[in-house]
Amino acid sequence: MATLVANGTVVTTTGTLQADILIKDDAIVAVGRRIDRSGDPKIIDASGCFVLAGGIDVHTHCNLTVGNETVSDGFFYGSVAAAHGGTTCFVEHPGFGPAGCGLHHQIALYRQQADREVIIDYGLHGVVQQVDKNILQDIASLPQRGIASLKVYLTYSGRLRDDEIIEVLKAAHRAGVLVTFHAENHGIISSLTEELRQSGRQNDPAVFPQSRPDYGEAEAINRLIALARAAGDMPIYIVHLSTGSGLEIIRKAKQQGSEIYTETCPQYLLLTKECYRQPDHRGLAYIMAPPPRRQVDCDALWEGLADGTIDVVATDHCSFSLAQKLRRGKDDIFNTPGGIPGIETRVPLLFSEGVLKKRIDLQTFTRLTAANPARILGLAPQKGEITVGADADLMVLDPRQEKTLCPSCLHQQVDYTPFAGMTIQGWPTTVMQRGRVVIENENLKATRGTGSFVERKIHQS
Repeated sequence: MATLVANGTVVTTTGTLQADILIKDDAIVAVGRRIDRSGDPKIIDASGCFVLAGGIDVHTHCNLTVGNETVSDGFFYGSVAAAHGGTTCFVEHPGFGPAGCGLHHQIALYRQQADREVIIDYGLHGVVQQVDKNILQDIASLPQRGIASLKVYLTYSGRLRDDEIIEVLKAAHRAGVLVTFHAENHGIISSLTEELRQSGRQNDPAVFPQSRPDYGEAEAINRLIALARAAGDMPIYIVHLSTGSGLEIIRKAKQQGSEIYTETCPQYLLLTKECYRQPDHRGLAYIMAPPPRRQVDCDALWEGLADGTIDVVATDHCSFSLAQKLRRGKDDIFNTPGGIPGIETRVPLLFSEGVLKKRIDLQTFTRLTAANPARILGLAPQKGEITVGADADLMVLDPRQEKTLCPSCLHQQVDYTPFAGMTIQGWPTTVMQRGRVVIENENLKATRGTGSFVERKIHQS
């Protein structure tokens, strides 16, 4: 059966158009004015709304377990929340696997868990937690499994040494795989964390940003750019950029010809370190790595979105509950499970705070939320753009809809939102995934397990 999304303002990366979109089966077959309605297609009236490519969130932890703690949503509720927020595809970062396991261990485990749960499409990154001959061979075989990217940490137990990073970059480039990096200096974090513990301040959430300072991120980014050059000018992708100083290093590297892609998240655009000062240890809700910074950093990151230095807005969605955080971190903040929920609020926040406040335009908005993540992470041309032949992944966003954020008005399976009390204008009311309606008038229409794994391929220049 055909579907016609009619009377809306279609937003693409090049402009806007009052147009209809005709969908047959799972693909877009026509975009234009006064499309022929013969055959009695189902009509979705988008009058007064923007019609955009479905959002793509390329940094999620919907099913993460760290130690004895597991996030509160899982793939089903995480994908439901994503869909309600206008996201039609996500790419999950698996957690570290058992010591010594190969790259395919976590990929196989997460596929088994996700395939029966998700309601929207998804992909997976690989995660490197040690380097040896077998891991390098695994990197070469990733594309055969539809994996086009992997993650390397410069901190945590699975961090890599500089020489190992160079090896991984070379192996990934040969395989056509993009390496993404968590860029924080582990030595700085370890030293400052120990100092804060020794001073007896480990039960005060307000000191958490001092353990992960802005210069630790800037140093790590600068080092990664040098390592990429040493590996042969290899491309790199920086996840969750949080600082103006890191942004300036990236901007200069791009101007000098480095192929470096950059992602930030709504929390680094809208929150500051003052959030840790909430009473009754509620600042623990905001324990994440890296932490929110100063207002000057928020302002710099908005500028980076507008001028194209930052390519992607993702979420780093990781929904450990406030109850878990209080239980584990009240006596020692450094034992708090890190991360915040955000998969449902990414698109509305960026529209309300970005487009409506004229920090970015509509074309930049759809580039950041859909087109760029699809292009950079190997989902294009199947996803990310409203174009004939692409998957019919669409959201109808009503700019008149207004919500004041609170846990009860969201579908994230977690007991808080870090953006509580913020009033958002503009919300996706209808969301389509490969031609099927998954959200209609903000009501869930999809069932468990109806999403699909998407094989990705990086198109190298």
